[in-house]
Amino acid sequence: MCGICGKINLNSIPVDEGLIRSMAEALIHRGPDDAGIYVKANVGLGHRRLSIIDLSHSAHQPMSNEDSSIWIVYNGEIYNFQELRKDLEEHGYLFRSKSDTEVILHLYEEKGVDCVKSLRGMFAFAIWDEHKKRLFLARDRIGKKPLNYAFNNSVFIFASEIKSILQDPGFYSEINLRALDLYLTYQYIPAPETIFLGIKKLPPAPKR
Repeated sequence: MCGICGKINLNSIPVDEGLIRSMAEALIHRGPDDAGIYVKANVGLGHRRLSIIDLSHSAHQPMSNEDSSIWIVYNGEIYNFQELRKDLEEHGYLFRSKSDTEVILHLYEEKGVDCVKSLRGMFAFAIWDEHKKRLFLARDRIGKKPLNYAFNNSVFIFASEIKSILQDPGFYSEINLRALDLYLTYQYIPAPETIFLGIKKLPPAPKR
């Protein structure tokens, strides 16, 4: 289990590095082994790491490709990552770590958003593509790994847990009465609703 978070200001206002650190710290229980942030201009990514597959610093996140044009924060486990890695190596991709994170990163370089079609596992991740100025969020088909998001005026923010989003003073913890009704009916809140107005759960990926 790891924790991911991030923010993008669509009005080009620089992201506050201190906020990204606070968002990541709110997820420390999900990843006590390591922490990292990436902030550049109006984009910020944060990560709390629970080290499992590659315990070295080579698997530190946020992780970038060779020219630092693509960045990823990721939570989960890709069961077929070794098979995917072998295919990517045959296509000329080089690896600095033994992690499944780097496999997703290079798979995105190879296939773009269609990379998710090749992944077997449980995951939630966010990829920032500097060339395309695109933030890509994805979640596994069962919805095993959580991912919440909110959009307020010109700000988009996301995190593994809602309390990380609420570190931003621009988002308020107003109760979503419809979601409360759903909880009392079903004993859980179906995606995309959450208990707070304006904060949504990213639904699981579509079935193939």
